[in-house]
Amino acid sequence: MKKFTFILSLLIAITITSNAQWQETELANVIIRSLAVSGSNIFAGTRYSGVHLSTNNGDSWTAVNSGLTNANVRSIAISGTNTFLGTQANGVFLSTNNGDLWTAINTGLTNNNVTSLAISGTNIFAGTMGGVFLSTNNGDSWTAVNSGLTNVKVKSLVISGTNIFAGTMGGVFLSSNNGNSWTAVNTGLSNHSINTLAINGTNVFAGTSGDGIFLSYNNGSYWSAIGLSQQHIASIVTSGTIIVASSVEGVWLSNNNGNSWINFGNGLPYGYYHVSSLAISETFIFAGLTEKGVWKRPLSEIVGIEEITSKNGMAIYPNPAADFFTLKIDNDNQADKTLNIYSLKGSLVKTETPQHNQQEINISKLNAGIYIVEIKSESFSRKQKLVIQR
Repeated sequence: MKKFTFILSLLIAITITSNAQWQETELANVIIRSLAVSGSNIFAGTRYSGVHLSTNNGDSWTAVNSGLTNANVRSIAISGTNTFLGTQANGVFLSTNNGDLWTAINTGLTNNNVTSLAISGTNIFAGTMGGVFLSTNNGDSWTAVNSGLTNVKVKSLVISGTNIFAGTMGGVFLSSNNGNSWTAVNTGLSNHSINTLAINGTNVFAGTSGDGIFLSYNNGSYWSAIGLSQQHIASIVTSGTIIVASSVEGVWLSNNNGNSWINFGNGLPYGYYHVSSLAISETFIFAGLTEKGVWKRPLSEIVGIEEITSKNGMAIYPNPAADFFTLKIDNDNQADKTLNIYSLKGSLVKTETPQHNQQEINISKLNAGIYIVEIKSESFSRKQKLVIQR
């Protein structure tokens, strides 16, 4: 295979359409405490009415509470066909059939106020108001794993490879041995009351109670404040280059690791209400509000992608596109190359082998949303964003 190279100069700027705003879903006027997305399923955990499931992007919801003995759901985690719930007073519940039936799985769990759940392979971690618990058998039994955890009021758990981060009311702790031991990693944090944690590649984000968001590039060895100062951060979610955070004051979006933030809350009811939970699907961002239910906003509204290509570069147009876009590569080298299209969550949704340096690509079977287009050969890989809008 011949080598194929080109120089690509690309400027990407994300803006929000001026008339875009959030839309209220059918699940209204309830207190939302947690959201989780798995494929086409969206689960909403509430304070008083258990769990609700939507299979159509929030257009309709069904209560799925059979077997639940506590309606206050604080956390949701999904692994394959298993859905785990963490409740405020009755521990952990498991469903293997999308919530049709729930079973309590609390053997060994000595604190039933489960604020956070995280899954790594066959290991399930439960963060509680009495420390971290580990199950290696799908929740059949739990073991406390708190050595070195000097604050056991755990509000958030996230996993990156072999690293487990616990956000507590006394700072961030790191374990690299399945929770057998924990080390405080708080250098640079001006506020040790951690409400939420999120992972984006090698970046770890910590949302605090009153001092905004902090970012660590080095597994918590050092933290830097990255904005939304003096705000109480309730939730942070990431997808690709997008970071969305919620606070009592609103919803905010960044596409540059928090160097700058855009107000993303237009259309949401504020005042007494605030966004307690966020989730991102392939096509929507969902926000769970206190007393105001679930709202959603299309990812395709994040538009304004500009391309500047140099000689021997690559262009995608139109962008946004509907059913087709044209791929143009300004290079005479006819080396074999592959076109891949990925969702923001990293799923490969389309692949083909371009035969020409200018070729129309059919995307009619892809849903509206934001995608990453990759063109590569054995010697290079170049990526560019594509918005599908209909």
